[in-house]
Amino acid sequence: MISIKNLSRSYGRFDAVKNISLEVKKGQIFSFLGMNGAGKTTTIRMLVGILKPSSGSIKIGEYDIIKDIRKAKAITGYIPDRAQLYGKLTGRELLYFTSELYDINFKQANFKIDQLIEEYDLQEWENELIENYSHGLRQRLATCAALIHSPELLVIDEPMVGLDPQGAKTFKESLKKYAKQGTTIFLSTHSLPVAEEISDKIAIIKKGIIIAEGTIDELKSSAGEGTKDLEDAFLQIAISSAKLPQVELDFGDK
Repeated sequence: MISIKNLSRSYGRFDAVKNISLEVKKGQIFSFLGMNGAGKTTTIRMLVGILKPSSGSIKIGEYDIIKDIRKAKAITGYIPDRAQLYGKLTGRELLYFTSELYDINFKQANFKIDQLIEEYDLQEWENELIENYSHGLRQRLATCAALIHSPELLVIDEPMVGLDPQGAKTFKESLKKYAKQGTTIFLSTHSLPVAEEISDKIAIIKKGIIIAEGTIDELKSSAGEGTKDLEDAFLQIAISSAKLPQVELDFGDK
């Protein structure tokens, strides 16, 4: 579903992302981990067509993100870490507006909006102005907007920011459900327990370079004996890679 090959992005002399390659299968939940400044958000912005790569390529399904950007975006939903929404619209109005951007007819849009508002528990807020929403409510609404057109790929940057425990639980269950239905999930998160709970595969990026990629069990195995969880594996891999100019541990698709 996602094919990233030799992707790089530079800002002047600074290389934010350095020649990375990734393959994500349809229906996978793929977590993209790294410290602050590692290159996660830059990669995501290239993936959704906000930033243009300095070199390399990205394909979403059969569409090249540069050559076929409209078609690639038409099958992609994006949830940023801090969604910028129209404060003077109500939640329901925003979802109608978003549905029109994707040329969804009114009857279908109405059905989908009702479904998403119930799923994300926004019934009490759907007719309130968005400027009165808390951050957590905005994130829930942004999720609904990203799902309104039933995308084949859902890209998420820090999904748990601002969500209360119930909202976080609902969100995780929702991701698992959509993945089972065939939606591909690509998420960047600092929450290692969340990544460990829901991910089929994980990549770790450091200073713009992919230093490890594999299943959770494969990452634990590469980190060495005594590794209890993903947090241990992540820290061990990140520390050991500091001794080398470039380390790429790719376990392939197993």
